[in-house]
Amino acid sequence: MSEEQGDSSRKKNDWVYFRLCAMFFVLGMGPGFWMPGLTNIIKAAGWGNQWVALIFLIFPTASMITPLFSGALADQKVAAQKLAGWLCLAGTLTMVAAFWCLQHHLHPWYFVGFFFLTAVIGAPIWNLVITVALTHLPSPEQQFPKVRLWCTLGWILAGVLCSLVFHADATPLAGYVGAAFRLLLTAFIFILPHTPPRGVTRSWRSLMGFDAFRLLREKDLRVLLIASALLSMPVASFYMHTPEHLMALDDARATFTMSFGQWSEVLAMAITGWLMVKFQIKQLLLVGFGCCVLRFGFFAYAGYEQQVAWMWPGIAIHGICYTLFFIIGQIFMDRRVDPAMRGQMQGLLGLTTNGIGTLLGTWGLKILHQHTVEKSNNWGLYWSILMAFTLLCMFWFAGTFREKTTR
Repeated sequence: MSEEQGDSSRKKNDWVYFRLCAMFFVLGMGPGFWMPGLTNIIKAAGWGNQWVALIFLIFPTASMITPLFSGALADQKVAAQKLAGWLCLAGTLTMVAAFWCLQHHLHPWYFVGFFFLTAVIGAPIWNLVITVALTHLPSPEQQFPKVRLWCTLGWILAGVLCSLVFHADATPLAGYVGAAFRLLLTAFIFILPHTPPRGVTRSWRSLMGFDAFRLLREKDLRVLLIASALLSMPVASFYMHTPEHLMALDDARATFTMSFGQWSEVLAMAITGWLMVKFQIKQLLLVGFGCCVLRFGFFAYAGYEQQVAWMWPGIAIHGICYTLFFIIGQIFMDRRVDPAMRGQMQGLLGLTTNGIGTLLGTWGLKILHQHTVEKSNNWGLYWSILMAFTLLCMFWFAGTFREKTTR
């Protein structure tokens, strides 16, 4: 390769890197406005805990419907960035409709209906843009965590603006601002590098994404997917009930406080590439598991002592837990599968974590919340049970997972 060709290639890679960073930044800002305070927004509208549980069930239900099919489309028929862009635009419209219904005090079912449409339409977007990033980055293991941290920075900025500028911790305004950034995200997605499908098939099984289940034959992938689903169950409590606990402890800026977790995520993302060179994948995944156990321990102590300060370190290490387990897990799975299966692999991961794991977790959390918090206001017991469950899952994973590094 000549020097001119080398310079041209570096400039092209730099431009791809910049576009991906900008896209992930805006991707994080959208939900960063409304997601951390969603429970408080719902309760401020006068709706009870049963509506909180129902609305949080929407996310995992949606993740069981569309990600696998959309991943197959991206692998077989449609360019990934085009599919993600059109889904993002459609989801923006339904999100505005959902929060408009909330603002104008229509029956909760109107909000639930439009919010469900938003979740179903938007569920594949995350997996699709990850597929684009992992396809075009020259060194995904080193570069993807650095690109992904811009999503976290966007989330942090959104939390700060929501609490300290818009004062929208518990108002529909958070949803409107989030929708505006989702519209901006649509534009950024459409200018991502072209990512055409790599697979060619006429099989209905492949087009529906069912070929992804063949990946479960690989023991390391199967164990990691099961562990991801298990960990997703207690992790579902982070946005579902942590803001409520903060408000119960007289923290009026819960959205801002929840952003503490993203600061540690930025640090973890920045050094993930180095960590993956220095340590085994299993070691890093177990540290992520351990941080999750520790996080619930801090929350439990805050509940028993009725002191909000103990919530802060627990929230802060959320980012370390998420990065070292879920992000590293995504990278590991991507390098373990054939490039023609990348979209379906990400779709299968979304199905098991955001879908099955979070769905089961949300149902279980609803029951646990009823028996511990709603009946006796015992937040300490609530978080202690989640800590024990996570610890048992970690022991199972430690004894079962064996890393395989070749396809």
